Amino acid sequence: MRRSVAAGAETAAGLADRDAPTARADETAGAVRRRLRQSHGARWSLLCVLDQAGCLLGTLSGDELLALPPEAPLGDAARHDRPQVPGRTDQEHMASIALHHGVAALPVVDETSRLIGVVGPHALMAVLRHEHVEDLHRIAGISRETAQARRALEAPPLRRLRHRLPWLLVGLLGSALATWIVSRFETALAAQPALAFFIPGLVYLADAIGTQTEAVAVRGLSLSHIPLARLVGGEMRTGLLIGAVLAALAWPLAWLGFGDARLATTVTAALAASSLVASSLGLLLPWLLAQLGSDPAYGSGPLATIVQDVLTLAIFFGLATVLA
Repeated sequence: MRRSVAAGAETAAGLADRDAPTARADETAGAVRRRLRQSHGARWSLLCVLDQAGCLLGTLSGDELLALPPEAPLGDAARHDRPQVPGRTDQEHMASIALHHGVAALPVVDETSRLIGVVGPHALMAVLRHEHVEDLHRIAGISRETAQARRALEAPPLRRLRHRLPWLLVGLLGSALATWIVSRFETALAAQPALAFFIPGLVYLADAIGTQTEAVAVRGLSLSHIPLARLVGGEMRTGLLIGAVLAALAWPLAWLGFGDARLATTVTAALAASSLVASSLGLLLPWLLAQLGSDPAYGSGPLATIVQDVLTLAIFFGLATVLA
């Protein structure tokens, strides 16, 4: 889901090891093993087999190289079906490719398929950790303006304010919108004050369902290769099932608590509808941001929370008006 960007510290080319071992297609396994023992020892993860122009033909792991007969030419033995990545590939997408194909190292090539280097397992693990920490900050609504944003607890108070405040200001505007929505249904509240008692529970459940979906979607959109239509369809079915179960449990509680079947129906219908909306939004909002070139993690946290709150209130009071 992430875009390819110019070669730099956070691209495949920026992380590639230029000293990774290589071999020519006409070299034998025995000769290469002797050379690698002298030059690299055990400090390598992938052997790249190149043609005369330096273009990548295939790769071999250490186990595969050791299993070959000494006289076997590497051009015939090299694996040609393993992934390779262009140098401009973003580091997160590169890690996604490695996970999807189940490989511990990736060769990096330029536009003409000439080898740039190899990104090994330690670099891939560092990328995954870096992206994980970065997403945790973004989910919490902390912007990444400097490297010190990753050490938010150690930063001075003013710097913490600068990192956290922008998305909270969005939340403040959304709260004002939510308050305005509630004020538009003053007549419904006056006629049925008990409606107000259910607002905190409905908002909380919608936020919780959306947060569960976001936790899966933020990384899943980057790492999964399943078509979006299948992801959305599966999440909508999940939202419907969750909403149906919660509604079935909530209806008798609301009816017994207030003795009003119409009120119980309104609350449970709103709960089912907001569950569907929250689960769908939790997937679609990160996807939309990814399509616009932003990190999917920006689609969760304060932004998704306030959108879910506003929609939940609108659904609840809209149903209250219809079913009154």
